[in-house]
Amino acid sequence: MDKKELIRLALEARQMSYSPYSKYKVGAALLTKGGKVYQGCNIENAAYTPTNCAERTAFFKAVSEGEREFEAIAIAGGYGEEPVDYAWPCGVCRQVMMEFCEPKSFLVITVKSETEYQEATLEEMLPCGFGANNL
Repeated sequence: MDKKELIRLALEARQMSYSPYSKYKVGAALLTKGGKVYQGCNIENAAYTPTNCAERTAFFKAVSEGEREFEAIAIAGGYGEEPVDYAWPCGVCRQVMMEFCEPKSFLVITVKSETEYQEATLEEMLPCGFGANNL
């Protein structure tokens, strides 16, 4: 799958966001090494703590279906109908990625549109990440 399609799927997932409190809509599209894509959106809760980010929603859906190897994730987030800035994953989401992804090769793509995006490896975003090898 090419980046453009993954980006399109993240923008599509953003439309499913349940964000009545912050109004900050996020969508994610997670690509497995086998080529399957899992979409996720942020899901807010009035108590805030139970809120779940789009990235974790996508990962939890994939892992609950037996997936364990991932290649990339595209993330689109922001206020309004279209993202106007890049929405990088929060620390908790980066830690979830660290649990299941190879930091040197897992690609994180954050997007404003199908043609405007930035990318980084998980290692670049979490240079001293904590994973199973640290136990």
